[in-house]
Amino acid sequence: MKSAKQSQTAVTNAASGAPVPLWRLLQATAAAVQAVRAGRSLTAQLQSVPQSLRPGAQSLSFHVLRQLGRATALRQLLAAKAPPPAADALLCTALALCWDEAQAPYPVHTLVNQVVEAARQQRSTQAQSGFVNACLRRFMRERETLVAQTDVNPQAQWNHPAWWIDRLRSDHPAHWQALLTMAQKPAPMTLRVNRLHQSVASYQGLLDEAGLTSKTVGEDGLQLAKAVPVHQLPGFAQGHVSVQDAAAQMAAPLLMHGLDPSPGWRVLDACAAPGGKTGHLLEICPQAQVLALDVDEARCDRIHQNLQRLGLLAQVRAADAGLPDSWWDGQLFDAILLDAPCTASGIVRRHPDVRWLRRPTDSAQLAQIQAKLVQTLWHLLKPGGRLLYCTCSVFKAEGDEVVQAFLQRNTDALLHPSPGHLIPGYAPRDRPVVDNSLGEHDGFYYALLEKRQA
Repeated sequence: MKSAKQSQTAVTNAASGAPVPLWRLLQATAAAVQAVRAGRSLTAQLQSVPQSLRPGAQSLSFHVLRQLGRATALRQLLAAKAPPPAADALLCTALALCWDEAQAPYPVHTLVNQVVEAARQQRSTQAQSGFVNACLRRFMRERETLVAQTDVNPQAQWNHPAWWIDRLRSDHPAHWQALLTMAQKPAPMTLRVNRLHQSVASYQGLLDEAGLTSKTVGEDGLQLAKAVPVHQLPGFAQGHVSVQDAAAQMAAPLLMHGLDPSPGWRVLDACAAPGGKTGHLLEICPQAQVLALDVDEARCDRIHQNLQRLGLLAQVRAADAGLPDSWWDGQLFDAILLDAPCTASGIVRRHPDVRWLRRPTDSAQLAQIQAKLVQTLWHLLKPGGRLLYCTCSVFKAEGDEVVQAFLQRNTDALLHPSPGHLIPGYAPRDRPVVDNSLGEHDGFYYALLEKRQA
């Protein structure tokens, strides 16, 4: 999709070069918004979009979901009673794209005309096309007044649900505004250099030769000034490098820091898909015996694919880490990595649908699952072994609170100096492993636990 604001009603399909009507892209985008409101993930919805429309629909969907709080508040002013879901999604799509003219991907009058055309061309919205047109024409006439009225609405101001805003304010009173602001920005593309193939410096040289500017982050990372398709990365297919956020790259070094594992070392990656952390573990300790679990068979295929590209070997099994009787052979592990299921509240820049999919009760329910997993896997750990508990969440219920409760129940557990909650834009309170700046990164939580010797 073209970034220049040209008065055109078609965009060029990057794959075929054929023109794609803008109204069709807007239909696909509105369908994505409607699906997210109904509880379906954006990733799953986009898989059902025709390939010719998918890149443009994804770009527009990200924009809309990052502005959906404002759009919903504006729609409520324009029509107190919500229209049918398909028409409401189309109307909110238009408002999200054009309420801030400076950020609109196309001229506002073009967007309005094409949204109305999208309504007319779609059976589920034909009857409401006049209503959509009337609302958008009124919005164009009264834009400044209507936007000013929504400025007092926290959900419109921050484009997150009110409960999410309140929870961040409570959990991070010094940083909640920065967290919400950061969530509106596209995430950077960060690479993890395979240390078995070459050094970070040597790979950065390859990027320079390819005209790709980067800076070092963490121990093995490079952050690109501009994201590119992976096929443009030198040696990607040969496993020289992987795409992985800087905060996620802390997991393997934290777990293995200061250790010199023998070939017999047994490591469990308990919730491993898609395999980024599994690969990093083996790049650091290729002689380790790694068992990678995931409950989803299809996601296990992703682990296999990533390891194959990297030229690494691990045992991969589709199994529930919380039910060890179904997969454990009875031999204790030297180290366990638990990247536990969570709300994903720390990765909303990459997944802007998450904020609208989650419910206020999700965090507490997931924290119970996390606590159960930590307790269950603790019994599979050797005395003197380590368990790294992490989540990609910024909510304290899915971090500090789980760990503190675990420490109270288990007197044989020792908490090592750990990063705790990694807040995007702020240095972690304690980085015993990573000396370099993490650059821009996702929100994560890390706690490194050791089982005391008897």
